[in-house]
Amino acid sequence: MSTSETERRTRIPLPVTTPEREQAVLDRIDKARRRRAKVREERITLSHGAGGKATQTLIEAIFLDAFRNPLLEPLEDAAEFTINGASLALTTDSYVVSPLFFPGGNIGDLAVNGTVNDLAVSGAKPLYLSAGFILEEGFPIEDLTKIVESMKIAAEAAGVQIVTGDTKVVQRGKADGCYINTAGVGVVMNPGQLGVAKARPGDAILVSGPIGDHGVTIMLARGELDIDADLESDTAPVHGLVADLLAAVPGVRAMRDATRGGVATILNEIAKAADVAVVVDEKTVPVRTEVRGASELLGIDPLYVACEGRIVVVVDGAQAEHALATLRAHPLGTDAAIIGRVAEDPPGLVLLNTTFGGTRIVDLLVGDPLPRIC
Repeated sequence: MSTSETERRTRIPLPVTTPEREQAVLDRIDKARRRRAKVREERITLSHGAGGKATQTLIEAIFLDAFRNPLLEPLEDAAEFTINGASLALTTDSYVVSPLFFPGGNIGDLAVNGTVNDLAVSGAKPLYLSAGFILEEGFPIEDLTKIVESMKIAAEAAGVQIVTGDTKVVQRGKADGCYINTAGVGVVMNPGQLGVAKARPGDAILVSGPIGDHGVTIMLARGELDIDADLESDTAPVHGLVADLLAAVPGVRAMRDATRGGVATILNEIAKAADVAVVVDEKTVPVRTEVRGASELLGIDPLYVACEGRIVVVVDGAQAEHALATLRAHPLGTDAAIIGRVAEDPPGLVLLNTTFGGTRIVDLLVGDPLPRIC
């Protein structure tokens, strides 16, 4: 072997320390986003709001490209920043669910819980929310009263206050009854602790309970399908569950609430952000019989169906069982499960070991088979 060939081989990157590896991964992601993101459609479609590939492309090519800054760049559920020595988290979300009322909840408590959960999985203690309403002319005052009352109850249950807001009314036919936008502020308890880019080979992947309840409930509530199922949305605030987990398990690396795009989308975000493989065992993924049956009739995979009270957790593999026990000790985590692990290869992909003994890639969907579920 020649000296020059030896030199070339020794230039192959060797394993680096965790901070260096994380920065290298972030640099590669940044270059990839700047190079590849391009919206090819001429007009917005429903797919752009579904949480899949079309959504990610829209975010990276239009919004991230225009607003790029260090706080936005990680594309986490909340931005983390420091003001006068206090570490804070800020998040925002909009709710256009149809129908407005569904088994287990309505657009009001969904809006509060969803915003609380985005703060919680970012490692923050939720404190304050804003609430903006876009109402359609002719919307019943009785329905608005029910929605606001449910928001009040949900905020009290989550220990947050709704401290500011806004109301706009549009002409009849220019909206769909009621849309809600919320923003939330919380105090970050351990700054810099969490992030999907922190996942590393050997970590375990957990979910806090059965998946797909919310999305299937919404679809059945629309009454377009002749399917009866005793099923309710899982909408709930997860801040207490998250607080217990973080207090008991120091090896938690990342958390996400599996809303649009479901667990499958979260797993892909982990794989791509950390440049790792995520390997999931299908038989370990908790799915209610009613959700599985309805999903089969609809021709969709429960992994892609939205939840509103479930979290996906990445934890040091050595602490997986302790994390599982901690989740199961909380009322919202009694059916938690370890569903997979993080591996080195193939980087950027999610692999599913199926119940039939094979393995398939779980990719991001372009759109969402169940639009307007939140």
